[in-house]
This record gives sequence, C-alpha cells and structure tokens, in this order.
Amino acid sequence: MKKKFYPDYLIEILFVAILTFELILILTFIFPPLIGREIDFIAAYQPRPEWYYLWLFWLLRFFPTDTVFIGGVLLPLGVLAFLIFIPWIDKKIGWKLTAFIALTFLIIFLIITIIEVIS
Repeated sequence: MKKKFYPDYLIEILFVAILTFELILILTFIFPPLIGREIDFIAAYQPRPEWYYLWLFWLLRFFPTDTVFIGGVLLPLGVLAFLIFIPWIDKKIGWKLTAFIALTFLIIFLIITIIEVIS
C-alpha cells in the first residue's frame, strides 16, 4: 500500500517533532542552563563589557580623559572604514597587501581580546 503525505507521513513527522521537543524540555529541567555571571553583592562593582567589546575596553586604557575620543571613536571608525572600503582598496594596492592588512587587523583583535579576557 502506498503512503500519502497526508495523513501518514504528517503523523510520523509530528510524532518525531513532539518527541524531540519533549526530550529537549526534559533535559532543560534536569540540567538548567546557567544564565549570566554570578553576582557577588559584597564586592565592589566593576563593569565588564561583553567579549566582543573587550578590545575597545583594552584600547581605552591607553588614552587619557581628554583624548579618549581618539581611542574610543576615531580608531575604531578608521578600522571599520578600512573594512568597508576593502573592495576599492583591493583594486588600488592589490589583493595580497589588502589581505595581509585585514589579517593583521584580525590577529590584533584576537590578541587584544585574549589579553583582556586573561587580565
């Protein structure tokens, strides 16, 4: 006998979907996820950004208050402008040099982020 999608296969698909949902639900009740960081109410508050802003957090340490605009706005905008204009820069200076500069930015970003996570 040939099976039709409706109702034969649809019932099988819904059965497997409901079983999967129930399995995920049971696992979340058995092993609840830890949400966020643990809060120590006795310690002094020290703000920490998320991991994708750690490089900027690290960069701001090297600029005094009167020049923080350079380190917090102009330098990141310069990097972003380079990344946006890569297609046009690539035509002018060649793809090898452009790839080298972009890879250098990526490595610096990773190193700075790792340094800030460790400290």
